Amino acid sequence: MFIKFLKENRYVTPLLTVLRLYLGWEWMNAGWGKITSGKFDASGFLFGALKNMSGEHPAVQPWWGNFLKEVAIPYIDVFNAIVPWGEFLVGIGLILGIFTSFSILMGLTMNFAYMLSGTTSTNPQMVLLGMFILAAGINAEKIGLDHWIIPLLGKLIYKKADNQQFSKST
Repeated sequence: MFIKFLKENRYVTPLLTVLRLYLGWEWMNAGWGKITSGKFDASGFLFGALKNMSGEHPAVQPWWGNFLKEVAIPYIDVFNAIVPWGEFLVGIGLILGIFTSFSILMGLTMNFAYMLSGTTSTNPQMVLLGMFILAAGINAEKIGLDHWIIPLLGKLIYKKADNQQFSKST
C-alpha cells in the first residue's frame, strides 16, 4: 500500500524531487571534494576496515573483508579513481533527474559498501531516503530530465525493434 502511494500519488512527486535533490547534492559534493583535492586515497579506509574483521561481533564480516583483501586493495588505483567519480556522477544524475533509478541504485550500492566496511556516518539515512526514491520508480523521475528522456528512449527502442521485425518478415 505504501509502495503504491509512492508510485502513484502525484502529491508525493515534489517531495520525492526534494529527496532526490538532497541526495544528489550530498553525492555530488562528496565526489567533487575528493576529485578537486587530488589527494583521495581509499587505502587507509580499506586497511581500517580489515582491522574491524576480528572479534566476537566484527563490524566487517569476513566475506566482505576477503573481497577488500583480494579485489579492492590489489586494485586500489582503480578504486581511487572510480569512487570519487562514481559519487560525483551519481550526484549529477540525481540532481538532473536523468537515469534516476540507475543513479540511486549505484548510490545505494556505494552506501552499502561503506556500511559493510564498518562505517555508518550518513549512510543509513541515505539508504533509507534512497529506498523511497527507488521504490517510487517513475514518480520520482517526473520532475527531471527522465520525464523527456525515458519516453524518447522507449520510442527509439520500439522503433528499432519494429524495424528489425519488418526486415525479418520481408
